[in-house]
Amino acid sequence: MRFDEILTNDDVLDGLWDMHFDECTPIQEQTIPVVKEGRDLIACAQTGTGKTAAYLLPVIDMLSEGGYPSDAINCVVMSPTRELAQQIDRQLQGFAYYMPVSGMAVYGGTDGYGYEQQRKSLKMGADIVIATPGRMLAHLSMGYVDLSKVSFFILDEADRMLDMGFYDDIMQIFSHLPKDAQILMFSATMPPKIQQMANKILKDPVEIKIAVSKPAEKIKQSAYICYETQKLPLLKSIFRETPPQRVIIFSSSKIKVKNLARELRKSNLKIGEMHSDLDQNVRENVMLDFKAGKINVVVATDIISRGIDIDDIEMVINYDVPREAEDYVHRIGRTARADRDGRAVTFVSNEDFPRLARIEKLLEKPVPREEVPNDLGSAPEYRSGKSGRPAGRTGKGAKGGKPVHGGKVRQNPKAESTKPKGDTPKPKTEEPSKDAAAENAEKKNAGEKGRRHFHRHSNRRGKPQGSNANSSTSETDSTK
Repeated sequence: MRFDEILTNDDVLDGLWDMHFDECTPIQEQTIPVVKEGRDLIACAQTGTGKTAAYLLPVIDMLSEGGYPSDAINCVVMSPTRELAQQIDRQLQGFAYYMPVSGMAVYGGTDGYGYEQQRKSLKMGADIVIATPGRMLAHLSMGYVDLSKVSFFILDEADRMLDMGFYDDIMQIFSHLPKDAQILMFSATMPPKIQQMANKILKDPVEIKIAVSKPAEKIKQSAYICYETQKLPLLKSIFRETPPQRVIIFSSSKIKVKNLARELRKSNLKIGEMHSDLDQNVRENVMLDFKAGKINVVVATDIISRGIDIDDIEMVINYDVPREAEDYVHRIGRTARADRDGRAVTFVSNEDFPRLARIEKLLEKPVPREEVPNDLGSAPEYRSGKSGRPAGRTGKGAKGGKPVHGGKVRQNPKAESTKPKGDTPKPKTEEPSKDAAAENAEKKNAGEKGRRHFHRHSNRRGKPQGSNANSSTSETDSTK
């Protein structure tokens, strides 16, 4: 379907023409008519399907028809990160180039001048405000932001906002809206918490779900089954074999990103890091240096797994398996863009086996395995859908313990010898029956399994807490 079949304003169509937008994507074709009907909406579609245009275009088109206040905020778009807010703002400027529609991106990490510009725009009433939750709440708390005339409230990447702990912030902002505001929710995944939020804030919504597309065929995917302690030496081994040029490494938390970047710098690699603890200017400079080739490797959280606009990334490495299978598709989709070849490597520790199983179920095919180099020691045995136990390459396990750096084995003192020390005579006991012996062996195995289970889970980090709603940079107070 063409845009001129569902949009009426010539100025909007002229902007699309200049941007070489002719045909609607599936999410745009299904969403735009629903928005123009005034219905609430919940849409599930992955990044790269055109979700931003799917909600901005009908809103701009409707604002151009008139009937909305010129001195008030008419639309609020919530974004989980500064980078996505900036990207949405750039697209808005392109779509509304020939129209008197004003927009403002509101996010943390700016200087005093930037904050003052945001304050003026919010006070005067920009037509469309794109904001991160924490900074929007900071402005709201000052008393000069009026959301009582908002007609459109849009949540972009809603699943990421909830993952980052912004549920309470969003609900506080929602409480300032008029009851007849039109609510649009867009999410790349649809976990239960998204459905719970939808039930609270949406009124008789239309549901749209675009199937998650598979990764590009030109991406060469592979997975290493390894222990957590083998990941860093394995990564260095890959870089020795293929010196990195344009590589993104995804890790699960900002602490791991910092540590990994520090270790890789010791190998004289040009490393940049991207996480929410960095100031906005630093993050922008990192991406500019990466695009310019001044940095070869960026170590990042999922903060750049969606929306990054770089076409020549040669390799994506999942240092940690993503929690959601759909996020795997988003991550590796950063490579093999614009019809180029690309490589995606995933390190799978024994506790991540269930996540890999979910990824392969989504892909409808197994991810090819690669062998851990011999000099790094034995690797776990992969067990589909279950956390693995220490095992050797043949699946028999490393006797007496788990491999650590360098492939060495930490011995279990209890497994070294069962012979009594000294000359203490062995007490005489009756030989147990075969049934009793089997029962004792079963109890012993159960106890060993329980101890392994406890050891494996006792070192897990707790779930990060949500961000401070009153902080001007609260969008950074998460593991993302």
